[in-house]
Amino acid sequence: MASALYNPIGTTALITGASSGLGVGYAHELAQRGADLVLVARRQARLEALAVDLAEKYGTVSTVIPLDLSKADAVLELVSDLRERAITIGTLVNNAGFATFGTVLDSDEEREREQVALNVHALTALTHAFLPDLVETASLQPHTAALVNLASTAAFQPVPRMAVYGATKAYVLSYTEAVSYETRASGLKVTAICPGPVDTEFFEVAQTSGGKKGTPLTVEEVMRASFAALDRSVTPSVVLVGARNALLARFASIFPRRAVLNAVGRLNTPR
Repeated sequence: MASALYNPIGTTALITGASSGLGVGYAHELAQRGADLVLVARRQARLEALAVDLAEKYGTVSTVIPLDLSKADAVLELVSDLRERAITIGTLVNNAGFATFGTVLDSDEEREREQVALNVHALTALTHAFLPDLVETASLQPHTAALVNLASTAAFQPVPRMAVYGATKAYVLSYTEAVSYETRASGLKVTAICPGPVDTEFFEVAQTSGGKKGTPLTVEEVMRASFAALDRSVTPSVVLVGARNALLARFASIFPRRAVLNAVGRLNTPR
């Protein structure tokens, strides 16, 4: 298949969860490709340090917006802020998200609510708010616009002890595939990135190493897979990162669901 290089130069990309891990990775890759950035996360000092680094390395103009997207009306606040600044979003990377670890019986209801609010509601609201701009950018400037939603290999089966996280990522996967189909004629590149465990702060936030079996992926590996997909003439709606993770996800669709559930339950146990 012929290559169609994703080239966001002259556009602005919004990255959520931009203060660490994959968010920082996407910021560097997009800045290197010539995009200006809107960096959104809770930790202002980290965002400001990242903005300085990107400016020094790539000459990137970054707009820093410290915001907790799990809070009510946070997305409305973000959208209003960008409209007031007359910033049009050409690429949206919905990277923000977190997990909790433990049984549903022992879970904290408020923390689970925040998880659904961030992983599902914020992602959906941001996509809905900026999709018209993304589609318009894609039609006016081919190969410059993208919607990247961070899902997970957890999306392919239930995940005992991370029940809410697995369910939210299943939503992200299904939602992204549907948006990809609906916008297929626009030229917008839409993809759900599905890595397994990545060497980031994810497991510290989840307060577990239960699902961190084997060697985790690096941020660089996820970036290579993400942008290889965006550089294709037809961007796949689902990208499984890592051969082992792709194989496990395929097994989940082949084997009986109860067998998969039991296997994941045994794997995802506290150490």
